[in-house]
Amino acid sequence: MLGDALPQSGGRVSRAFGRLLLRWLGWQIEGDVPNVPKAVLILAPHTSNWDFVVGIVAKLALGLHASWLGKHTLFRPPLGFLMRRLGGFPVDRGESQDIVAQAVRRFKETGQLVLGLAPEGTRRAVPRWRSGYYHIAAGARVPIVPVAFHWPRRALVVGPALMPGPDMAADLRTLAAFYLPMRGRRGEHAAPPA
Repeated sequence: MLGDALPQSGGRVSRAFGRLLLRWLGWQIEGDVPNVPKAVLILAPHTSNWDFVVGIVAKLALGLHASWLGKHTLFRPPLGFLMRRLGGFPVDRGESQDIVAQAVRRFKETGQLVLGLAPEGTRRAVPRWRSGYYHIAAGARVPIVPVAFHWPRRALVVGPALMPGPDMAADLRTLAAFYLPMRGRRGEHAAPPA
């Protein structure tokens, strides 16, 4: 069950359906989503298209109204309507956009917002995470909630919330320690935070 401060969606039937799907996929949720009205959820390691499926089903099972940013090509017909309905917002990384400033503004304009991001930015191996998630959370003064796709146990592991502080390097070490034991679909580690 989610705390009352978190943005929620759906009802008992949709949550039960989500839990059924999660069990059918063989996944479980470990840990609790902190009861806060605003947060940046970071999901890693992101190494497979199945991560998206598991994440959306978990969101449904929890009844969590979470938004997410996705590559603009996901939002073309015929799936564009569904992606938006699932909480997605298109991002064209080829264009010059200040996505961090837009996200911070969105946090400041709303009373409740949970924004899910994959800091690796792609399913391919990367040397370091993109840092936008950190700057969004710091600029909006909201906590970062680390969530790991731990494929060996088929567990979506929710870690403790981290409020960005004056020492970004220390915050990144804390996040790296949480993700260190987690493994992607083919045994990959999450890239180091940046």
